Amino acid sequence: MSRAPTGAGALPIVAVVGATATGKSALGLALAERLPGGGEIVNADALQVYRGFDVGTAKPEAAERRRVPHHLIDVLDPHEPWSAGEFARRARQAIAAIHARGRRPIVVGGSGLYLRALLAGISPIPAADPRVRERLRRRAADEGLAPLAAELARLDPETAARLAPGDRQRVLRALEVALVSGRPLSAWIAKQPFGTQSIAAIRVGLTLPRGILYDRIAGRVARMLESGWMEEVRGLIGRGLDPGLPAFQAIGYRQLVHHARGEWPLAKRPYGRPAGSPNGRKPGFAKSRI
Repeated sequence: MSRAPTGAGALPIVAVVGATATGKSALGLALAERLPGGGEIVNADALQVYRGFDVGTAKPEAAERRRVPHHLIDVLDPHEPWSAGEFARRARQAIAAIHARGRRPIVVGGSGLYLRALLAGISPIPAADPRVRERLRRRAADEGLAPLAAELARLDPETAARLAPGDRQRVLRALEVALVSGRPLSAWIAKQPFGTQSIAAIRVGLTLPRGILYDRIAGRVARMLESGWMEEVRGLIGRGLDPGLPAFQAIGYRQLVHHARGEWPLAKRPYGRPAGSPNGRKPGFAKSRI
């Protein structure tokens, strides 16, 4: 647990962070119900903002949202853009309203970039260029992600080093920023924002031993599939949504889109155990398939 620098003296928010399946949502709910004065949850997950992306994002159930007010969930249609900067703007508005009610804001989930944008501000990052984005998407479809990840490592080694190898959406976005602006994304992020007041925060980081974490992720994915994740994806595509939308590029949704098209099989065990385990496999969708 760590405390971020204090800003204007408002009651510090609580930021619950950690890997998938470490129990962030459950802890957020418990804190909101037990902290003096009560709390309200501000979602920082980039997919839970989208209506219809429910099962695969582990979106809080209706009963949980009745127990504790949640903010920034189901606020966008899937075709609408979302970014760290827009998250920070809306989250700050929600936090101000929660403070005005005398309650504690509890920020749950999200990436390090999103949390930094909220707590310290973020410099304006160049807007998306539809032509460059489409060109990169076509290259990824034709060549695979590896050549583009290698290109990003050359243009922006700092960003490439912090991204997971299969994080297609973030690799393409970072490469797009570098190509459009001539500056790496890491340079834009490092640039000190002007006129943004920092927010006081108590950060609570959750972690688990790797083997336990991988098994929990495997169990979560299995339960999601049993709860209709595949049917959710088919329904979203059936509504005419473009599978190239950023929301579909998240791990899990991207693979299920391929399966729905009959391009990839659905493995019986989507996640394996870590390398060195009895199965000798790393976690993740085996060979990018589920």
